[in-house]
Amino acid sequence: MSKKILVTDAKIENDELLLNTDLETEMTRLSATGQMLVDSDQFSFIYIVDHEEGYQYVTIPEAAWGAIQRGLQAGHEAFLTNAGGKLKLESFRGEMEYLIENITGNSNYGEEMVTKVEQVFTAPSA
Repeated sequence: MSKKILVTDAKIENDELLLNTDLETEMTRLSATGQMLVDSDQFSFIYIVDHEEGYQYVTIPEAAWGAIQRGLQAGHEAFLTNAGGKLKLESFRGEMEYLIENITGNSNYGEEMVTKVEQVFTAPSA
C-alpha cells in the first residue's frame, strides 16, 4: 500500500521552493521519480517518490499553490523538506506546467478543480 506524505507548508527561501512536511523519514531514504498526478477530488497535485517499501505520494494541497506559482515564475528548483533534510523533486517544474496546461479549460478534472487552478496559476499577475 502506498503511503501519503502531506505538504503542510510551502515557501520560497534562498531561491528554492521548499515544500515542507512533518514526515519523520530521512529524505535520503526517498528518491524523486519526476512523475506527478492530480487528485481533483481533494484539489491536490501529487508528486510520486520512491521508497524502499514502495511508492509514496507527496500530496500538495491548494494551500501550497500560491508559493508554488511564485516559485515556478521565478524558475526555482523544488525540494521536499522536513526536520531531517531535503530532497530535490526532479522535473517538478515541467510536470507542474504540463498539468496546469492540461487542467486549464478541461472539464474532465471537474469544474471546481479547473476554476481553482486557473485562479492561482493562470490569472494575470497584479
